[in-house]
Amino acid sequence: MDTVGSVIRVLIVDDDPLVRSALSLMIGGQPDVDVVGEAPDGREALDLARRERPDVVLMDIRMPVVNGLEATRQLHTWDEPPRVIVLTTFDADDYVLQALSAGADGFLLKDTPPVEIVAAIRKVADGEPMLSPSVTATLIRQVRADGSDDRSAVARSRLDRLTERELEVAVAIGRGLSNAEIAGELFLSVPTVKAHVSRLFDKLAVTNRVQIAICVHDADLA
Repeated sequence: MDTVGSVIRVLIVDDDPLVRSALSLMIGGQPDVDVVGEAPDGREALDLARRERPDVVLMDIRMPVVNGLEATRQLHTWDEPPRVIVLTTFDADDYVLQALSAGADGFLLKDTPPVEIVAAIRKVADGEPMLSPSVTATLIRQVRADGSDDRSAVARSRLDRLTERELEVAVAIGRGLSNAEIAGELFLSVPTVKAHVSRLFDKLAVTNRVQIAICVHDADLA
């Protein structure tokens, strides 16, 4: 989606009406963002998304009827699915790894400052996954705690497939940098960074930036 000069349509999904209200007030005050609906569970979210065709869905994980994980999975079976940013708390992190495979495009803690939530919506709408550094770090710790003793050797073997520049980009992703930040640090254009990230997906056989970060951390490179 090209959001230059356009309004980003957002659907808010959370079973807490106070959270929905707060997010709606905060996001709705932005000139380039329009809240097109609110839903208290995944089933209503799917119905609203079919009707309103949002660009971005802010999705809670723990909800009644249909949870955010299943709703995200169903959304990403559509021909033109909306981007999904999962809203999580530390005690919900067991579900976040599952949300990765379900197709989530971003992860934010619910106590993320408003300006950062708005920035995340813009980034995800433009096709750049948004991963909260604190969420990424927690996921990495969780995966490493569950891994085997040879996880580091396996990760290094996978990273050996990369060129020197691709490895630099991978390590930067492991540090939680965005495409724009990587471009500035490595003196590259953003399109070039995006091209490197796409090649990382193919060479490392991953589908998102968190999986790249996990590989880098397993190899003790970040």
